[in-house]
Amino acid sequence: MENLAFTDWKGKPINKIKHGGAKATYFIHFLVAATNMAFVPNMMNLVTYLHDEMHTEIATSSTMVTNFIGATSAFALLGAFLSDSYITRFKSILIFGPIDFLGYALLAFQAHLPSLRPPKCDTINHWNTCKRVQNHNAAILYLSLYTIAFGEGCLRASMASFGGDQFDDEDPLESPQKSSFFNWYTFDISLGAFIGLIFIVWTENNKGWDYGFAISALSVLLGVVSLASGFSFYRNQRPRGSPLTRILQVFVAAFRKRAINLPENADELHHLDIKGEIFGMEVLSHTIGLKFIDKAAIAHGNTSAWSLCTVSQVEETKILIRMLPIFVSSLSCYLCVPLLLTFTVQQGNTMNTKLGKINFSPASLMIIPVTFQLVFLVLYDLLFVPFARRITGYRNGITHLQRIGVGFLSISAAMCIAALVEGKRKRSAELSVFWLGAQFFLIGISDVTSFVGLLELFVEEASVGMKSMATAIFYCVLGLASLLSTFVVEVVNRATRHSEEGNGWLDGDDLNKTHLDRFYWLLSGLGFLGLLNYLYWAKKYVYRHDPRALSAT
Repeated sequence: MENLAFTDWKGKPINKIKHGGAKATYFIHFLVAATNMAFVPNMMNLVTYLHDEMHTEIATSSTMVTNFIGATSAFALLGAFLSDSYITRFKSILIFGPIDFLGYALLAFQAHLPSLRPPKCDTINHWNTCKRVQNHNAAILYLSLYTIAFGEGCLRASMASFGGDQFDDEDPLESPQKSSFFNWYTFDISLGAFIGLIFIVWTENNKGWDYGFAISALSVLLGVVSLASGFSFYRNQRPRGSPLTRILQVFVAAFRKRAINLPENADELHHLDIKGEIFGMEVLSHTIGLKFIDKAAIAHGNTSAWSLCTVSQVEETKILIRMLPIFVSSLSCYLCVPLLLTFTVQQGNTMNTKLGKINFSPASLMIIPVTFQLVFLVLYDLLFVPFARRITGYRNGITHLQRIGVGFLSISAAMCIAALVEGKRKRSAELSVFWLGAQFFLIGISDVTSFVGLLELFVEEASVGMKSMATAIFYCVLGLASLLSTFVVEVVNRATRHSEEGNGWLDGDDLNKTHLDRFYWLLSGLGFLGLLNYLYWAKKYVYRHDPRALSAT
């Protein structure tokens, strides 16, 4: 009987030889690199644009950037909901890619016209004379930023899961290829970032922000066109209805049957029928635990969708519940990262940025971890994984949770080094900007380990009908961490406004008058506590599939 879970672009059954596989992901790799060539350098350099061109204060600039990052990740949930429920992931990319392009085009338009931004300051040393961005200019700025956040966020929800769709989970030969795809997916992010941090950041700082934003817009457009050109090669998953609705139905049905006893034999519960299997609904076996929602599958009385759910539907909900502690514990570990990135750029603006006769932009310091990522990801995928696989028996060399733990440890170490370097910077007027390289290097380690590990964990553990939602949940870890970091800045400032000057640790426009080093030490402590919390939940977590069993395929 023909399985209609995946179709070609015409809606017809796929041909295994023609559709999917590694060849179909080439177009996706280009899109990921192109969009990150625009997003990563602008994320890093945006704080400079807001401070220098829009004349916002240091803490305000950092808050605006972290809010922007948080909104980007939050919008991923909307993109995931639409692509899982109503439109294919391919169509989702074609819809939201042009929106991303429009956001950069609006930023370029504002940066090009002097009437749409504040006038230049009389002197950089007297910020009281500067006019902050306001009124319709501020509205255009926010519209541009959140248009990018909307388009980029919805793209993120689909790109990784669409790439995973190109591999057949039932084919043992394609299983390692799918795992490798996520390593190369992260390589694409790093490659795009590397190009952008050199070319786009230099263009913005030397030729003009309008040129840099315009090149970013063009990069996104080329990526979308590239993906569209491969339409005949793709496996397109049929939308399967809202996963959020299915989960809510489980809780409602379980609550309605809370007084009914579960049958002793799980086979007596309501299972997926053959029609569901034909259209690609994943058949999930009953698992022990979380019995309070098993009652949703008791065949008793009303048989509506809000009173009777299948075992597969219940198990899909269990998967999400079991991943929640990992999700929450990851938040506290990632809390430090957006703050470190934004404040490090502002630190660099006060330091010696000369490399011989070359003036090195602080935002371009991100090249250090990106270069490390490019090299290490290749070595990791081609050398480490095959070597470790022979020793551990795991398909990926080490487990996802072990890989994530290494990344979180490196984040905590990065904060300690950042605090030490900031203390030295305040004591030395001509400290080289390259002292900031060590903390960036450790952030690079975390991206290679925890970033890839979390992404692959969420996507692989999720059910087939929740792949995009799983990707969005992963990005929500990053996004909520950014929003939470904004809250931490505000709380710390309020709590420390007790000095004679009445300023908090991060108040004002002069970084030399702040106590950023103390703030970094506070973050390092929070990061270490977050790591301990993660290790507790990681030890208790049970994988949906045995990693050792997967290696046998």
